[in-house]
Amino acid sequence: MPTILVVDDDAHIREVVQYALEREGFTVELARDGAQGLARAERGGVDLVILDIMMPEMDGLEVCRRLRATAPLPIIFLSSRGEEVDRIVGLELGGDDYLPKPFSPRELVARVRAVLRRQQARVARPDDAGAALSVGPVTLDPARHEVTCNGELISLTVTEFGVLQTLLRRPGQVMTRQVLVDGAYDENHHITERTIDTHVRRIRAKFRPTGHDPIETVHGLGYRAREP
Repeated sequence: MPTILVVDDDAHIREVVQYALEREGFTVELARDGAQGLARAERGGVDLVILDIMMPEMDGLEVCRRLRATAPLPIIFLSSRGEEVDRIVGLELGGDDYLPKPFSPRELVARVRAVLRRQQARVARPDDAGAALSVGPVTLDPARHEVTCNGELISLTVTEFGVLQTLLRRPGQVMTRQVLVDGAYDENHHITERTIDTHVRRIRAKFRPTGHDPIETVHGLGYRAREP
């Protein structure tokens, strides 16, 4: 079973999350602050991180920033404040999902499963296996979970990969934000249009050093993959 790392300075939250996940068969490891969580994640063997934002030693946003510099490890943010700014900043840094406290343990388990399914589906789906997509200088390989631009590797999170893959499947075709939600998320978790905008900004920022923007904005409608 997947190993989930829970990083939260609240012992009660750690206990609740651990119980909920282990009850569903997941392997759970715990960290009481950001520094400890980062050290454990960097050792490897973790499939997903549940990361609190407000913590001593090192906050969750800094942990995410450092993890994203090296690997697209799936991350679900938790925040006691639940403010929109927390969600947007967390997703800007590369988080795959966000859940405000207090939360339902059942909903958290559902979101963990959804994020893991999105990641595993890149290799498991027969229609994707070996079917690389190439549009202009961009190549997306679902089997390897790799994206390159002019041969340069671009590191995307699971959700960013899903958004770009949905667009590249039909280059030039305008897709609404809801279509992109359906393509990037297995289940509808009431993802807002602004959340999709955040993921698109993240993708563009990662492509910026290559000099190529793979996505065009169609104002009032949505987005489309830029044709050659």
